[in-house]
Amino acid sequence: MQVSLKQYYTLLVQYLQNQKLRFTGLTLLMFSSIGLQIVNPQITRRFIDAVTAGTDLTTLLHLALAFIGVALLHQVCAVSSTYMGESVAWQATNALRADLATHCLHLDMRFHGDRSPGEFIERIETDVTEFANFFSQLVIRVVGNILLLLGILVALFLTNWQLGLAFACFAISTIFALNRVRGVAIPYQKAFRDANTQLFAFLEERLAGTEDIRSCGAVDYVLQQLFVLHTHLLHCWKKSSIMRLSIGATTGLMMCVGYGLAFVLSYHLYKTGVVTVGVAFLVVHYTSLVGRPIRQLSQQVENLQNIGATIERINELRKEKSTIVDGPGVEFRAGALHLEFADVSFAYAEDKPVLQNLSFQLQPGKALGLLGRTGGGKTTMARLIFRLYDPIAGSIRLDGHDIRTAQLSQLRERIAYVTQDVQLYQASVRENVTLFDTSISDERIHEVVASLGLLRWYEGLPEGLNTRLQSGGRSLSAGEAQLLALTRVFLRDPGLVVLDEASSRLDPATEQLVEQAIDKLLAGRTAIIIAHRLATVHRCDEILIIDEGRVAEYGNRQQLLADPQSRFYNLHQTGLEELLA
Repeated sequence: MQVSLKQYYTLLVQYLQNQKLRFTGLTLLMFSSIGLQIVNPQITRRFIDAVTAGTDLTTLLHLALAFIGVALLHQVCAVSSTYMGESVAWQATNALRADLATHCLHLDMRFHGDRSPGEFIERIETDVTEFANFFSQLVIRVVGNILLLLGILVALFLTNWQLGLAFACFAISTIFALNRVRGVAIPYQKAFRDANTQLFAFLEERLAGTEDIRSCGAVDYVLQQLFVLHTHLLHCWKKSSIMRLSIGATTGLMMCVGYGLAFVLSYHLYKTGVVTVGVAFLVVHYTSLVGRPIRQLSQQVENLQNIGATIERINELRKEKSTIVDGPGVEFRAGALHLEFADVSFAYAEDKPVLQNLSFQLQPGKALGLLGRTGGGKTTMARLIFRLYDPIAGSIRLDGHDIRTAQLSQLRERIAYVTQDVQLYQASVRENVTLFDTSISDERIHEVVASLGLLRWYEGLPEGLNTRLQSGGRSLSAGEAQLLALTRVFLRDPGLVVLDEASSRLDPATEQLVEQAIDKLLAGRTAIIIAHRLATVHRCDEILIIDEGRVAEYGNRQQLLADPQSRFYNLHQTGLEELLA
């Protein structure tokens, strides 16, 4: 596997073009550092020749001071260029990380359903971190050392053309050899990165389910699987490390050739009287100086192999395309919205339909109670309304518009979804309620809390809106989390609300408070209530029962309740258990 240099260059240009001023400063520092590295050996050469020629002490002192001054200035340039290079690198890396995160967030749920959060952490965080070294050290060490190498060759040509020609051939041969082995380890490094991703994904899933694993006695199995993954990771690492040794072996061999060439040529030219002792020292010193850029180039070539594997993985991720295409945009009216399902069919897998030819209409301001067996397609309907998936047949219309013609942001601004399990974030109550939208004022939050009758809940928060919450809901009770979720929805003022048994599993007092808030939330809005208990649908105008993805019964709640032949009537007589069996 060989990653083309164009791919490296494209990434550099894309993420460094917004830092032109800093990059220019970095380039100037780099050129200054290179020039000083080439000049200092020339001062040493003159010092040696001056000593052998018996030059006066004043001249020697001036040369010594010049050497010290140039050395100090070189250190200042080297430190400054490293600092600026790291600054440029992390800004570029963060930009790449943000682009990848945004790309993943815009991919559809089919893509996310096939991958675990641990894999995304590995791809977006660990893989991208590899680029910090790439963006900073590539310029300083790769380009800089190539320029240093060219500068040394020019200095040798000016000193003696034979020396210049010999070392030019040596440098070209070395760079050619390093380039030939550049891509050897890339497939093995990619396999190592993939193994690392599998380990991250495994750990994320098992740590999230640690309570179930312990309670079910599956700890030994998890540890055994962890051992298997670590063993696979070790094998991949061994293969990758062995293949990377080819870089070090090539560098060592070429440096042996370089030192041999330097000593032989220096001795020959000195014995024939062509060069002085100072020049002979200069050749040996430049050979040593050439060794450093070549060694660093070899290290960067090894890093480029790691980056090459990372580029492959990142390009694979960037090539993923969402099946959910943003529409051109429509204008939804304010207030309650009309919803229509027209012959909608959907399947997560081709041979397993979840919804089949589903049709119904929900008038603005009306509430629909959605009943059905577990796995019958109720939650799937909500996902389709939000365009987390698109139907494979039929259409869904909101306010008369096919939802595929709306921009996703427009669509999701006008609909809201409240589930039993509320997602909380490790942030303040204010940030959790507004979902980090800083345009919503505290006054607006207080107004909504008061209108929903939640002042008592709000006043119970130890630090008000500044109260810090923990992710996963550990800092709020189930009822408090539901109240927070309802506040979120109210702040958005949607025209359609989907409730997934939001008041279930609550104590009676909290449930009554949540029910009162729901009544106020649904006033003047269209609603779909996914019910698991018959008591939940008492506020619904219409009832839709789905069975195996099809409409089993649909009609006015009061009419169905008065019809002894209806399924809804029978459910009221027998309880919802029959439906869920």
